[in-house]
Amino acid sequence: MSATKNGNLLAKETSPYLLQHADNPVHWYPWGEAALAKARAEQKPILLSIGYADCHWCHVMAHESFEDETTATVMNRLFINIKVDREERPDLDVIYQGALSLMGEQGGWPLTMFCTPEGKPFWGGTYFPPRAGFGRPGFPDLLEHIDKIYRNEREKVESNTGAILGALAEMTHPKPGVAPGPEEITALANLLADQVDARHGGFGTAPKFPQCGVLQLIWAHGSNLAKAKVALTLDRMAQGGIYDHLGGGFARYSTDAAWLVPHFEKMLYDNAQLLTLYAQAWRRTRNPLYQQRAEETVGWLLREMTHPNGGFYSTLDADSDGAEGKFYVWSEAQIDAALGAGAATFKAAYDVRPEGNWDGHNILNRSHNPALKDEATEAQLAAARAALFEVRAPRVRPALDDKILTDWNGLMIGALVEAAMTFARPDWLDAADNAYRFVRKQ
Repeated sequence: MSATKNGNLLAKETSPYLLQHADNPVHWYPWGEAALAKARAEQKPILLSIGYADCHWCHVMAHESFEDETTATVMNRLFINIKVDREERPDLDVIYQGALSLMGEQGGWPLTMFCTPEGKPFWGGTYFPPRAGFGRPGFPDLLEHIDKIYRNEREKVESNTGAILGALAEMTHPKPGVAPGPEEITALANLLADQVDARHGGFGTAPKFPQCGVLQLIWAHGSNLAKAKVALTLDRMAQGGIYDHLGGGFARYSTDAAWLVPHFEKMLYDNAQLLTLYAQAWRRTRNPLYQQRAEETVGWLLREMTHPNGGFYSTLDADSDGAEGKFYVWSEAQIDAALGAGAATFKAAYDVRPEGNWDGHNILNRSHNPALKDEATEAQLAAARAALFEVRAPRVRPALDDKILTDWNGLMIGALVEAAMTFARPDWLDAADNAYRFVRKQ
């Protein structure tokens, strides 16, 4: 394994995420025996950083800390530093996220885990700022503090790692039991439906994730009242800012309870599950909004997320041109210039304000009035969306993570098949077949 002149060993990796860090002054190792052997030989603790290519806070921490020469010097002096792409090694991510949870910390990415030279976790967190803030210590100070704990409190460290590994083993050990019956599953579905936000749909306050698996369980097994709460959620997401009203596709989650402000990255697996759910909901409700969102989402998939030979790419980043969401937001003046006399109708429908609805900008949404309008008005709005889509096209685009992951492709292939059968679209079935054949060959 050859290093760059600064000791960074990521340049020959194939993961887009690892390659993003190949020029860092940090002496990064990929996960493997070479890194673990060096940690054991030098008796240095390991700093394990897990993320993925389109993770906004991964980019922030990389810019603030991993690209900083002073911070990198501290990291290189005190630790063996290992970078992991969680999409390339989901097995490692599951283990160390589980360890973080056992430490009483909330999981997420970037995952920052401190381990013994054998890779046993003893302390961790997620994003750390360069200076103390957000209720978190500054990263350089944290590095020095962790090193002192490891050097001076070795027995405590070993005790903690033993407890964590024991708990992880217990969590993953199969337990005997009886599979729940239909009545128990229905009761669970109705119980979960009781937790749905009665105003905006979804679960909890913020951040709010689609939670497709839970919604599918409720839709399949819940009462009519429970299904109505799923429909409320689908309506609010379909008309919220979490949906890209110009290009199709859903963002990963909303940073607020009303689905207005998304974390702008678009993930293949989220859209696969949502496509399945909207198809299933349409079969029961015949709601034209659900069909429209399914068609637009597949349009985005085939236009922007499909390899020429058939597989599906992983993710579109949240950031473009150095800012989160910049590709997707609008000023009122931009809307007026693009649409001319038709701007007023569009602005009223899509919550476009002179002062903006988010940080001085406008996120297009119809949350305030989610019901579809009359046919003529909807046709006018569709023409306006098409015009704005063309105006948006020359903007600096979010980065594409072009990894083709077998599991995520499996989800989308299944979703396309279900949607193709639901909406009588043989062309979607062909796309699913092409993706299946591509994945099988690779």
